[in-house]
Amino acid sequence: MYQAALVHFNAVAEHLSVREASRRLNVAASAVSRQISQLENALGVELFMRDRQRRLTLSPAGEILYAHTRNLGEILDVAVGELELLRGLKTGTVRIATVESVGIAFLPEIISEFGRRYPGLQLEVSMVSAAEVVERLVSERAEVGFGFITDRNPQVSIALQRDVKIGAVLRHDHPLAGNRGPIGLSECLQHPLAMATPEISIRKVVEPFLMQATKTLPPLVEVDSIRMLVELALTGRYVSITTPIGAQTDIAEGRLVFRPLVEEGLPENRFGLMVRAGSNLPLAAAVFLEHARNQFQRIDLPGASNPDDAEPHDRATTRHG
Repeated sequence: MYQAALVHFNAVAEHLSVREASRRLNVAASAVSRQISQLENALGVELFMRDRQRRLTLSPAGEILYAHTRNLGEILDVAVGELELLRGLKTGTVRIATVESVGIAFLPEIISEFGRRYPGLQLEVSMVSAAEVVERLVSERAEVGFGFITDRNPQVSIALQRDVKIGAVLRHDHPLAGNRGPIGLSECLQHPLAMATPEISIRKVVEPFLMQATKTLPPLVEVDSIRMLVELALTGRYVSITTPIGAQTDIAEGRLVFRPLVEEGLPENRFGLMVRAGSNLPLAAAVFLEHARNQFQRIDLPGASNPDDAEPHDRATTRHG
C-alpha cells in the first residue's frame, strides 16, 4: 500500500535531494514532498532531518527503512521490463498436447480466459494419448502438455501435479450407486463393464488388478474415448472404470456417481501439467503455462489430492523474445 511513497522515499534517500529525486522521477518536487510526508505520517516517524545548511540527511528511522527498501527500484525495473514484454505480446503460437479427458473437462475455460487476455495469440490444441503428449513435448512438437503420468520420463518436467483416484462411474440410479463409498472391482464385474482400451494410460494401471479380481474376463465394452465412457455410464447400463475427470459436471449435478476403487496397491492416476525438461519456453508459451498452472491450482477436482507444485529446479525456464 506504500509502494508509490517508497519509490519517492528511495529516490530522495539515494540523492538526499527532493529536487534531484523529482527530476529523476519526472514528477513535481511538491509531489515528492507530499509522498514523503504521507509516508512519515503513516509510519509515525521522521525519515529525514535537515542540518543548519538545510541539507537533507536520513534520520535513524530513515536509515532503517532505506536499508530494507533500497533494492525496490531494481525490483520494479525488472517487473516493468516483464510487463513491457507482456504488453507487446501480440503475436505468437502456443502448441498444446492434451489427453481427451482434460481437453474436454478443463481446457475450454482455461483457453477462453487466456484468449480474453491475449487475443492476438494463436493456440493449437491436439487431443492425443498420454504417451503421445510426452512424445510431442520431447520432439518439440508441443510446448505445453496435459496428461496422465505412468512412467517418469527424465526428458519431461512436471510444472504441476495432481493425484486423482480411479474408480467406478455410474448413473445415480444404478444398483451400485446407493452406497457412495469405495468399491471393489469384484463388485463392478457383476455388472456390464466399460473400460478404456490398452492405448489409454488408465487401462495399463487397472489391468493387473482386473486380472487379480477374476480368472476370466467377462465381455467388456472397450473404447478409446474417455467421453464415451462417461456417455456409457449415463445410459444406466454400464459401470465405467475411469477417473472423475471428464465426468465432473455430471457428478456435480447428480446424474452420475463416482465410487473410488479399493484394490490394495492400486495407485492414484497422476495428472501432470508438463513441459520438455530444460526447455527455454518462448514468452507466449511461458505465459500460457503460468496461466494454466494458476487455473489448475484453483480447480476442485473430484477425487483429487491437493495441488502439488513442481520443485523449483523442475520448472522450465523462459526465453523472453
